[in-house]
Amino acid sequence: MAVDEPAEPAGARPGCGGLLTVLGCDGSYPGPGGAASGYLVQAGGVTIWLDAGPGTFAALQLAADPALVDAVVLSHEHPDHWSDVDSFAVWRREAVPGRPVPVYAPPGLRRRSYFAEDPVLEWHEVEPSQRVAVRPRPLQPTPGPASAPGGGAAAESAGGLRLSFCATDHGPPTLAVRIELGAPSGVDGSTRPALGYSADTGPGWAPMELGPGIGLLLCEATYTGDREGEGRHLSGRQAGALAAEAGVGRLVLTHRRPTTDPAALAREAVEAFGAAIEQAAAGQVHRW
Repeated sequence: MAVDEPAEPAGARPGCGGLLTVLGCDGSYPGPGGAASGYLVQAGGVTIWLDAGPGTFAALQLAADPALVDAVVLSHEHPDHWSDVDSFAVWRREAVPGRPVPVYAPPGLRRRSYFAEDPVLEWHEVEPSQRVAVRPRPLQPTPGPASAPGGGAAAESAGGLRLSFCATDHGPPTLAVRIELGAPSGVDGSTRPALGYSADTGPGWAPMELGPGIGLLLCEATYTGDREGEGRHLSGRQAGALAAEAGVGRLVLTHRRPTTDPAALAREAVEAFGAAIEQAAAGQVHRW
């Protein structure tokens, strides 16, 4: 049976697969009043917390009931992408005891968590080329002012989500991810466009490694072209060029370092991409 879509949220961009809410998007560390990398993905009856940098659990509580999180997906072990998982674990101990949440992460990250052996989290190591299916779980919402639109769902299908991973060009093992509905949602059997997330990467990785049909690419762009080569990250120019080569539908830049000029970053990304781009901002909602 089809699930009714919620009303269009304020600030949502056009799309048709699901919702992507930006919880935090600062690169390498949170800027004043900001938060590091973290995103809420809602589609197919599933809610996924994608990366959990510092400040993102506070933002998540404003965007949705944390009890509705079906899975946490972490791209790599740098703390600006995962450290709020420990705060989430403390919250779940008090609010929803006895119901572990799956955490999908590359090898090496689990041991860095204070809750590596705590049953409140159910850790799964993920390798490049691995695929994971996340299915809707029984809802156990907790009292509070915020709840996920549509009870944690934001799509026409309640068949869950499929995640496909690939390694990026970064220091520790780092995984980009492709997210798509778990079952065809068109009446003709066609599938919706996919959401792609680059995680952190240098130019040795390309979005085309996520496969065709990326409707929205959430891609890191840490600094401007004059700083290329300083670290294993992308400039706005590089992100735009790689996204154009991969033929993605829309490009949303994230992980901008707080000291990077957003206007300069946007100019070089637009020129390289050959079309308008968007820059992630905390609280922003996109449809994909």
